[in-house]
Amino acid sequence: MKLNWNNIFFFCGIAAVVVMLFTFDVSFVELWGHLCRAGFWLIPIVGIWIVVYGINALSWMSVIQGNTDSDERVGFWRIYKLTITGYALNYATPVGGLGGEPYRIMELSKNMSKQHATSSVILYAMMHVFAHFWFWFTSVFLYLALAAAGNLPFDTTVGIVLGIIVVFCLIAFYLFSRGYRYGLVVKVIRWIGHLPRLKGWSERFLEVHAEALHNVDAQIAALHQQSRRHFYVALGLEYLSRIVQSAEVLFMLLLFGIDCGGGFDGITLTFLYSILIVSLTSLLSNLIGFLPMQLGVQEGGFAISTAAMGLTVEQGFFVSIICRVRELIWIFIGVMLMKVGNKNPLPDSSHSSAKEEKTQESE
Repeated sequence: MKLNWNNIFFFCGIAAVVVMLFTFDVSFVELWGHLCRAGFWLIPIVGIWIVVYGINALSWMSVIQGNTDSDERVGFWRIYKLTITGYALNYATPVGGLGGEPYRIMELSKNMSKQHATSSVILYAMMHVFAHFWFWFTSVFLYLALAAAGNLPFDTTVGIVLGIIVVFCLIAFYLFSRGYRYGLVVKVIRWIGHLPRLKGWSERFLEVHAEALHNVDAQIAALHQQSRRHFYVALGLEYLSRIVQSAEVLFMLLLFGIDCGGGFDGITLTFLYSILIVSLTSLLSNLIGFLPMQLGVQEGGFAISTAAMGLTVEQGFFVSIICRVRELIWIFIGVMLMKVGNKNPLPDSSHSSAKEEKTQESE
């Protein structure tokens, strides 16, 4: 049954890649021209994500270590693989998370109990989003610092926008603090019950899975309350991954000869601009996350953010197209990895039996 689900996820991923190829924003002739322009710079642009996904995997491992029993450890390379495949499915499916997170839970359940797999995946997804808000929040102060130094413009409109972002992030911090303190799975299921025609499903689901859902919420709360070191390590790593990701834009700016005068100071300033471009683009993309690969939204985000940094429309469009190509490459890699390393999975019954034997021995 699980193998069939693996095939379903796999073929959905392949179908999404095919659809994206035939609905690309430019013709194949124009696309080839952009790729030729990128040249050898495409290698570090794509390659930097080996590091980004590695940092994401370490963050997820920290969550798992703080959330599971000592006999439910998972190796780094398996987590690394599930990190890439999960993000590939998230990029390829509408409403990011409907593809990647269920797949991660399904695969991680081969290595631990379903409840621990579910709570670990939910906790990591929360950490991923939580780090996004910290990235956006700190980017506001980075912009203000660069504006104070005379490197970026600042007026009333910019001040209002930055103020809105700060308030938005502060509200999110409050909601996340509640979620980490008390859990949120049960609350989300109850909230779904307020949607049209879903009240009955919500009540039945809560009634049947009440104990399991409350256990998942308890595990979510336990990470922040009892394993703070793992919590902050995971958060720090997720935040670091956003900073490293910004090198992708830096490489593209350097390709255009934009280095703010060159030298260490010039490259550093260009990298700070890259962080702001990634921050603003990801903010706009996540505000409208129901489109596959955020079609159109990411392009608009790059156009706005690059224009704010003083780049031309052509340069902003080039950055967005090359980022699309990078996403497509990693989606393909992630989908292919779904068929790698799936031999001899540990069934759920093995976890239950092992735990029962361990309990009996202790008794």
